[in-house]
Amino acid sequence: MSSPPNSDTYPLPVSVAFSGPDNTGKTKQIGILARRMGPAATSAGPLDHYDPRWAAIKADGTARWWFETGPVEEIADVLATSYLARSRHPFSAPVRLLDRGIPMLEASVAATVAVREELGAAQAADRARLLLAPYETDLRAAEENEYVLVLLHCDDPEEGARRSLAHEATVTDTYAAYQRHLHEQINRLVDEGRFPMAIRIGDRPTVAVQDEVRRLLAPLHPDVPGRALAGVHVTALGGMSESGKSTAGEYLRTQHGHARLKIGYLVEDAADRAGIRDPYRLAPVVRAELVVDALDRFCQAHHFLDSVSIESLHDVDSTVELARMLGPQLTIVYLDASEATRARRGTADAQDVADRDAVKSARGADKVAALAHEVIGNDGPRLMLERRLDRIALDRRWPERQPSTMPVNALGLPVHLESYLTEFLDRTTGLRPLIDLLAVTGSGARGKYQHGWSDLDVLVIADASSLDEMRQILADLEAELGGVKLGMTVLTRAECRTGAVTSRLLHVLALIGSGALLPLWSTPGLALPAPDAATDVTASLRDGIQAAVEIRRQLLKGTPDLRALYKVTALLAKIQLRFGGIECPSDSDALTVLLDATRQDTSMVTTARTERPVAEALAGLVLRAWLDTLPGETR
Repeated sequence: MSSPPNSDTYPLPVSVAFSGPDNTGKTKQIGILARRMGPAATSAGPLDHYDPRWAAIKADGTARWWFETGPVEEIADVLATSYLARSRHPFSAPVRLLDRGIPMLEASVAATVAVREELGAAQAADRARLLLAPYETDLRAAEENEYVLVLLHCDDPEEGARRSLAHEATVTDTYAAYQRHLHEQINRLVDEGRFPMAIRIGDRPTVAVQDEVRRLLAPLHPDVPGRALAGVHVTALGGMSESGKSTAGEYLRTQHGHARLKIGYLVEDAADRAGIRDPYRLAPVVRAELVVDALDRFCQAHHFLDSVSIESLHDVDSTVELARMLGPQLTIVYLDASEATRARRGTADAQDVADRDAVKSARGADKVAALAHEVIGNDGPRLMLERRLDRIALDRRWPERQPSTMPVNALGLPVHLESYLTEFLDRTTGLRPLIDLLAVTGSGARGKYQHGWSDLDVLVIADASSLDEMRQILADLEAELGGVKLGMTVLTRAECRTGAVTSRLLHVLALIGSGALLPLWSTPGLALPAPDAATDVTASLRDGIQAAVEIRRQLLKGTPDLRALYKVTALLAKIQLRFGGIECPSDSDALTVLLDATRQDTSMVTTARTERPVAEALAGLVLRAWLDTLPGETR
């Protein structure tokens, strides 16, 4: 079947066949999709439901019949009859999900005769077609009524067979040979166009494959959901009683925008939809599937979410399966605290904490620590916990990048400042570097340095242990500044990675990360977080508020500081433009663009540097533009 039904009002029912060699996850993918779709989908069940001969075959041993005792003509007949009976079975839901489509019949028969009759691939294919010739017309009609999707480990049949066999506890020589032939035959059918939809699963986790399955199948019927947890990251919190899981979940919600969900709620919600009375009696694998199913529904209903935290991980076996299903979309965080600390935090008494611990330990809650991506010792202050959570959240959102560098003489600074920076770098980046990075910021970084007006603003990444030596070097070199004001900011790597920086410094990190600002020196291999644009813009609001306050402080002075007034006015202009998606690092450019947008005289930008009345008028216009963004008061 090559095109979806053409009826929006009353879409026709469809059959979707999941094909592929063993251990590619066909049954798992069908189960996840069927549970997610509820009454809109049904699984057709195994082939052995569709021919009464299977009962005797299984009683005597299916493998023995398949590879030893059953005549190949009988094998072809039982299989073909089962496929055709299944295809004629009436629909009980709008979408019917099949395990193995019609092309798999030919691949299976060809692989079987290849093993039993020692045939090459081409000969086995011819033999299979001959054995299936009596059913050809009916099989062709059945295939035309199926949408066929094939799951492959990879494009290489030999590697695919190796991966399939790796999942088996024991493998006979006959079964191994069958798998190799089966992979070869399936790949042949893919090349012939018999599987119009193909997915290479590789090493991807279950949910990532399910997402691709849905993207392929969604156009076939409106009841098929379009995505599966696409772009959603899950932070799962584990730990014993009173270890800080709730505190961590709430911090991730309030500070990092995570939806906060309880695992119990997710399990029970999914179980209720599936008509399961006691989900906690189910196998751990199924409970993990219920968690993922409920997460999938919740995130589809709240499509704007990209981060979710779930708590608490009390079952080690379910956690293992959860990790297998979600892969890199899951971060397991284990909160670890001593018994004394946890007993002190308990709202009842120490015995209550011990009793709850006993229940959790029986389920393997303490063993979750061995599976965790992050183990946080939480005996210390809350501030320490929050910084660790900051890093976990930001490591995912802010990719780390190794900055490129530029020579000092590319900045176009006055000679004495070039000499100053060169000497400073020589003394701090020798055999035992005191610093990790140095970047000039502000106007000096943009070729806009103006003597007598500009400061020399510098960002240094260095450990606090370097401060004493750096202070001595700065004192030794102070005379070379020639009276220019030095604004040096020192941050540690840890402060950068946890976002423990001011909004202005966050903007500098974003510029370095994007390549818009090149440092003068960086230690080999240094990688810094690159804050995302949305966070950069949002954080700059605080600077805008402060700038608007400072403008009025300056205007209320009898004689405002001309330079300070101009710079804070330019800062407020830059921030307003940033919210409109315009980045203007230069003071004069930012002011010009903002005035032009509000149809004001842009010539005042130049004269405001030297004429106080013009600077005050310019500040008033920029401040008014800022205040106009606020809702007016009603009286």
